[in-house]
Amino acid sequence: MAEPSLFLYPGAGSDRTHARLLAIEIGVAARTSRLNFPYRKEGRKGPPDRAPKLMASIRDDLTSISRRRSPLIMGGHSMGGRMASMVAADVDGVGPVKNLAALVLLSYPLHPPKKPDRLRVEHLPGITVPCLFISGTKDEFSTPDELEQWTATISAPVEHIWLDGARHDLKGRDVIVADAVAEFVRRITCAPR
Repeated sequence: MAEPSLFLYPGAGSDRTHARLLAIEIGVAARTSRLNFPYRKEGRKGPPDRAPKLMASIRDDLTSISRRRSPLIMGGHSMGGRMASMVAADVDGVGPVKNLAALVLLSYPLHPPKKPDRLRVEHLPGITVPCLFISGTKDEFSTPDELEQWTATISAPVEHIWLDGARHDLKGRDVIVADAVAEFVRRITCAPR
């Protein structure tokens, strides 16, 4: 089987140089691309672009591998993972992602902090590939119960790894996260398709 490609996107307040994304790249034996969204490429500080522009950026990045036959795994931390999951669910209406094998979603932001009534779940049933969710048990963007309730709507296998006591930033857990992602990528790419 061809070596997989792994596309990783940062959270809203970070960029491709985030230590966690680098740790994953080092830990995963795959062609890993740590990518920035347009507002970070432009060196802007402040709030991220709106979802349509962020999803279009992911689609642009995907064109670089459109001719490869290797499996693709994409995801990222917080907003980066959410945008990747929205592209995987074809929220933008462009069509299925070619060779998409799985999603890796770190600290998935189910809702804004302290606003559990503002859920971001409409697209989850449209996800049709296995997903790895790695979250802290003290994440202010979703409780374990909330996340498990809503990820049960995904029509593919979902795996949760809970980091006890960790908050949204998963501070100090980069090695644990990288090891878990590497193991997931190994299992996904070795499984018959």
